[in-house]
Amino acid sequence: MSPILTLASRSPRRRELLEQLGLRLQLRPADADEAPLPAEPPGEYVRRVARAKARAVTGETVLAADTVVVLDSAILGKPRDGEDARRMLRALSGRTHEVMTGVCAARGGREEVLAVTTEVRFAGLTEERIAWYVGTGEPLDKAGAYAVQGLGSAFVEEVRGSVSNVIGLPLAETLSLLARLGFAPPWSLQP
Repeated sequence: MSPILTLASRSPRRRELLEQLGLRLQLRPADADEAPLPAEPPGEYVRRVARAKARAVTGETVLAADTVVVLDSAILGKPRDGEDARRMLRALSGRTHEVMTGVCAARGGREEVLAVTTEVRFAGLTEERIAWYVGTGEPLDKAGAYAVQGLGSAFVEEVRGSVSNVIGLPLAETLSLLARLGFAPPWSLQP
């Protein structure tokens, strides 16, 4: 039987991505301070928050992540409300931005941490399209106010890098991270 991975996250997207791979999960959402420190670069921020989330829960193998959208070196987290979502979408309209995810895995007293960056180019958005999208409610709990796996995919012209990273967890890099700690995925246990 494959080992259990403790996922320190409330994200249904991360859970779905890992379950699609056949991983057995134990969900233990972590509480961690997600406020950026003054002048903290986005890469350091996502690694710090992922590490804090992993340390906040217990399990044989713990996995935690934090995803942000970065535009002009500024972190765009989850919007506070519909107006904040509209502001973010206007800023992203017709531009290229980065999606950055920090991932931390912990097992047997060891930790591995990384950050993965993917470039995403948005189409130009009209005020009508923005109002429609915000009205769906989808952007309200998403970093950068959009979901590439949902209706927000209609705004994405190009993705350079890990698509699963834009959803919330860079799978190839995460599996490599877990392997370095000796976590065996289900397919490696087949006879």
